[in-house]
Amino acid sequence: MARTEKVSKNDGTKNGKKRNLLLKIIAGILVAFILFLGITYVVNGICNGIEKKKIKPYGQHVVVDGKNMNVSIQGNGEQTIVLLPGQGTPSPVLDFKLLIDELTPDYKVVAIEPLGYGLSDRTEKERTTENIVSEIHEAVQQLGLDRYILMGHSIAGLYGATYIKNYPDEVTAFIGIDSSVPNQPGMDAKLPLSTMEFFQKSGLMRLMKKVSVDSNGSLAYDDQTKEQMNLISNQVSSNPTLIDELKHLGSNFKNAENLTYPSDFPLLLFVQSNNEQNPNWIPVHEEQVKQSSIGKMIPMEGSHYLHHTKYKEIAEAFKEYMKEIGKPAIS
Repeated sequence: MARTEKVSKNDGTKNGKKRNLLLKIIAGILVAFILFLGITYVVNGICNGIEKKKIKPYGQHVVVDGKNMNVSIQGNGEQTIVLLPGQGTPSPVLDFKLLIDELTPDYKVVAIEPLGYGLSDRTEKERTTENIVSEIHEAVQQLGLDRYILMGHSIAGLYGATYIKNYPDEVTAFIGIDSSVPNQPGMDAKLPLSTMEFFQKSGLMRLMKKVSVDSNGSLAYDDQTKEQMNLISNQVSSNPTLIDELKHLGSNFKNAENLTYPSDFPLLLFVQSNNEQNPNWIPVHEEQVKQSSIGKMIPMEGSHYLHHTKYKEIAEAFKEYMKEIGKPAIS
């Protein structure tokens, strides 16, 4: 009996030592992780300060709701295109550069960087569709534009529908580049916004970008533009203004789900034909383009950012469409 008790005590001692060792290992890992986060946080802060000085200004500022909104005006065509970015695009003007270069021989192109984007100021005002559209329109008014074509990527399809509803006498056509459809499904999904903010503020996002393949590396941008896009992305990505826009994503789509275009309104949609994540992507755009008697949809194989690789095709097809409906490149 005494021997059994002795064995039990020995087992208990061994188990206790194993437990203590495991706790020490876990504690060591936690300390190492916290130290690692501290380093990435400090490095991110230092890099942001250094990189901010390397960003080269472009465009011009207009005052909107007491904030500076950055816009770029290029080209001397008699007709004007107002160009709107997709959600979260860090530097809209530079992102659209390849397409803008194709359009400016025939059009004046005004690329808007909404508040929170690119070189524009951030804002604490709620990122509802109404506020965003109102701010963009105020910028357009400040520039003295009264008739123009609205062209936009991704979320601009949602904002554009409201914009045209609010200012029908100003917009002469809408051109969508894989643009959102107000009634598209799945837009009520909850997004990991806190995680996104944590990754950005902690510097983990910077680290992930550093070790991953540069998504712009194989594109036709010049090296300086690629560098500037990366610098601005590190400054802008997941800032509070953009996070608030994502918070309102579900409600903005919900409020716009019944929006349609006028039956005789010029509507041209360039749509990603190989969207494997959403097999209904082509059908929902086909339904939308039917709203207009002169609507047209052009499927294109590529990424969601079709204008990164199909900029020449988009520009040519757009100009051809404007001729078809009686609005030539130069009026």
